[in-house]
Amino acid sequence: MSNRNNQQNKQAARERLRAERERQAKKDKTRRQLVVAGAIVVVLAIAGGVGYAVSNMSDDKDGGWAGDKAFVQPKNTTGEKGNEIVVGSPAAKETLTVFEDPRCPSCASFEQSAGPQLRQDVKDGRYKVRFVMVNFIDQMVPGTGSKNAVSALGAALNVGPDAFVEYKEALYSPKNHPDERDDAFADDKKLIEIAQQVPALKGNKDFEKNVTEGTYDKWAVEMGKLFGKDGINGTPTLLHGDKKILKDGSQQPPMDKDSFIAAIDKEFGPKKK
Repeated sequence: MSNRNNQQNKQAARERLRAERERQAKKDKTRRQLVVAGAIVVVLAIAGGVGYAVSNMSDDKDGGWAGDKAFVQPKNTTGEKGNEIVVGSPAAKETLTVFEDPRCPSCASFEQSAGPQLRQDVKDGRYKVRFVMVNFIDQMVPGTGSKNAVSALGAALNVGPDAFVEYKEALYSPKNHPDERDDAFADDKKLIEIAQQVPALKGNKDFEKNVTEGTYDKWAVEMGKLFGKDGINGTPTLLHGDKKILKDGSQQPPMDKDSFIAAIDKEFGPKKK
């Protein structure tokens, strides 16, 4: 074999080795990205107290989940495509907007700790609450549980605002709220089972029919499109007008009762005795 051929063979072998290394490097990079993405989801879920946040989320991609169902707006909603869910006395001068996702572990933590105080404030007429129920976790941790639970919440809202609030509280309760990696709320039977804990929904055949038939599926998808707009990229998010309500000294929402009371007092003034 000539030196020239020998050199050409060596060069070809080096090129093949380089190409193989590049292919392996790309595979390793992709694997690392997937691992990191998964770790972010898990860490945010475990953190609980810092809120569940994402960025650069696109509008909800329902993948045909709602099928060709007609758009039906639940009773007790207003606004474009029924995206205004306002609970509380019309006489209350202030409105607190709360963004939540049914599968969100941080939302469950917020509801379990600060939720009772929020509901008491609404009962006392301190402010109204506009609830915005979104479904971005269905994209982060693939599934349909968030959209399906929002649709069921629409069925509860159709019964009445109190039924909606109590059902949402039941969904977020420690005994009912699943790990966000568990798509339990995708099961209509599970949602109806939890509804039996709400007096207005217990044995309510109209509610159950609306859940099983997906009457408010299209509405749930439309609600989800509100996520990502106006800088809203995490749940729970609390707004007073365009201003985010944050825990004192942080860039996170007030997750526990004490920090929630302090943040609300700071924004609205101390609660009247």
